[in-house]
Amino acid sequence: METTSYKDSIIESSRSLKLGGIKGCLDMLLSDAVNEKWSYDRFLSEALAKECEHREELKIKGLIKKANFNPMKYLEDLDRTELPKDMAIALPELETLDFIKTGQNVIMYGNPGTGKSHCAIGLGVKACLAGYSVLFASVPRMLVEIKESESKRKLSRLQKKFEKYDLAILDECGYKSLDKVAAEHLFNHISLRAGMKSTIITTNLGFDRWDEIFTDKIIAAAIVDRLTFKSFIIDMNGPSYRLKATEQWINERKNTDKRHK
Repeated sequence: METTSYKDSIIESSRSLKLGGIKGCLDMLLSDAVNEKWSYDRFLSEALAKECEHREELKIKGLIKKANFNPMKYLEDLDRTELPKDMAIALPELETLDFIKTGQNVIMYGNPGTGKSHCAIGLGVKACLAGYSVLFASVPRMLVEIKESESKRKLSRLQKKFEKYDLAILDECGYKSLDKVAAEHLFNHISLRAGMKSTIITTNLGFDRWDEIFTDKIIAAAIVDRLTFKSFIIDMNGPSYRLKATEQWINERKNTDKRHK
């Protein structure tokens, strides 16, 4: 059988066995094998290694897609010199992802624009890259999903799915007050993960004001109790990133206009 026939056979077999990594880099593998005079076992080893790399890449892409980050943000893009003091201290420890291994929660509270969502999403993306399953959802959106599932009698399935994520990120907790039913739903969801799986919460309100979120003070106290046990509680109050960026943009526009006059 000619070499091209062997190649066609490998491509066909790779397609049949869904070995996309081998199929995608076969030309490179064959070229390297000839030029470097690989043995048969070396060729097989290199081909299988490429397949493993390909599958790992697909796995990570799948984890990031399922996490539903909106938008994508990375820790590498953070200006750490501008972070609030508490986060500047905590971030090196958080980005080791050990808090996920130990099932610890992270609560970030503070005024808008200080990097809460950026830090939370950045940690979530890093967790996906490390092979952890992650869910990102705003609290208002999640409550809508819970309500829709309840009306379709699918709430139990949604709860089991939520419980299994290695890391759940609940963003924008506190931007809208919750009635008693919504508060109970959120409490039940959070309770599923308490002490076992990690949850990151971002909120614009400190715990002393959570009765503004949960109009039922008993539920508010219970949620705080569940979330804060052995948790990282990070004060994110400080100057707004977005306000500073807007001011910089305005100044740049003014300087540009002056140069063109």
